[in-house]
Amino acid sequence: MSKINLGILGAGNIAGSMAATVNKMRDVKLYAIGSRDIAKAERFANDFNIKNAYGSYEELVKDKKVDLIYIASPHSEHYQHAKLCLENGKAVLCEKSFTANAGQAEELVALAKEKNVLLAEAMWTRYMPILRTIREVLSSGVIGEPTMLTANLGYLISHVGRMNEPALAGGALLDLGVYTLNFASMLFGTHVEKITSTCTFTPSGVDEQNSMTITYKDGKVAVLNSSMIGLSDRRGIIYCTKGFAVVENINNFESMTIYDTSYKKIGIYKRPKQISGYEYQVEACARAIKEGKIECDAMPHDEIIRIMKMMDEIRGQWGMKFPFECQE
Repeated sequence: MSKINLGILGAGNIAGSMAATVNKMRDVKLYAIGSRDIAKAERFANDFNIKNAYGSYEELVKDKKVDLIYIASPHSEHYQHAKLCLENGKAVLCEKSFTANAGQAEELVALAKEKNVLLAEAMWTRYMPILRTIREVLSSGVIGEPTMLTANLGYLISHVGRMNEPALAGGALLDLGVYTLNFASMLFGTHVEKITSTCTFTPSGVDEQNSMTITYKDGKVAVLNSSMIGLSDRRGIIYCTKGFAVVENINNFESMTIYDTSYKKIGIYKRPKQISGYEYQVEACARAIKEGKIECDAMPHDEIIRIMKMMDEIRGQWGMKFPFECQE
């Protein structure tokens, strides 16, 4: 297998960002687009020079030449769409949040193992090369031992319909808070002792902004905030015993600057040149497919499920269930 043929399921904004990125990649070909509306699929195909446009997801997954399907539908649909792909033997790169809850994620992982097909989450920050730099600098001891971190992500997106819609698994947590949770997990690990959280709700009953505090078994603490009604600086700050580090844009790492105990800047590390940042997760999936793997090293199945369980626990603290969960 030389080039991987990518199919995109869903023709919304994030699908367009992925399509524009893949068109600039060498080892992946943008091969097909699937939408429930053939006219929308054809417009998308025309915009991004895609040969094959399908008016149903079933047609997309039946195309034998598709190697990998990127799922760009709303959170509420991820489970069904990923299941459709896996049942038809198609490798999956599913947008975050991976599913609406951990139960759905566990079912998909079990199916991927049964079918021996790749299943990955498009948590793009996990795959970025600058993440290794951030980890190496923190572990070097140049600013001492990390003790605490804060991370925030807020955008003015409350006007976006799906964000307010419980039936589409809306709210700030699954869309934005998932980045803060992953940031903490990438740097402080998985040994969580407890999580406490609070939120405010939209009139429709989903979280419009939230705050989460994670205490780790080794004494570290992470304070995480996300909002769809307030704009934030998107920073992650790691507090250490001999200084601190500031990561710009936890949603698409731009740089890390480190400071000593006198607040003097002693180092800055910038990300390498990139297309958009989406390319790294696609490259990881292409490698995994060629190597016969069913998960990506950067975001393995256990970690996908663990993050989903954390979000379930957080929503449980708020008493927030989605309508389809109440029916299950």
